[in-house]
Amino acid sequence: MTQIPAEVRELTVGQLSSRSGVSVSALHFYEAERLIVSRRTGGNQRRYPRDILRRVAFIRASQRVGIPLRTIREALDQLDCNRTPTRGDWARLSAAWRDDLDDRIGQLQSLRDRLTSCIGCGCLSLDHCGLANPDDVLGRDGPGPRTLPG
Repeated sequence: MTQIPAEVRELTVGQLSSRSGVSVSALHFYEAERLIVSRRTGGNQRRYPRDILRRVAFIRASQRVGIPLRTIREALDQLDCNRTPTRGDWARLSAAWRDDLDDRIGQLQSLRDRLTSCIGCGCLSLDHCGLANPDDVLGRDGPGPRTLPG
């Protein structure tokens, strides 16, 4: 891991990438999505405040538990002056995301439990396959598997 001296207050995109473990292209994407901000030097190079490391860590941790970037941005937008998230912010925001995560976990468990019995025909809706769904009655509702939640 790259050590950055404490007196360094701004990071280049390369330093931020190296220290955070996030690719330069992902950092540029985060900036385009307004998740992080930088200032530009006279030579048009990005410079990030050192505390952006915590913000990037917050984004990555949120992504790892399945939170969409749109939701992460909405959460970060709630922080005054785009400040760095604190432990308290994480506790509050992650608690707000808990119900959504529980719902998604339930959907995935249900899909997992039904998937094994579905492999035989491959249609992902064994109970409504061509034998049980003559003339594709469910197809009138649109493309794709019609019996899966969400």
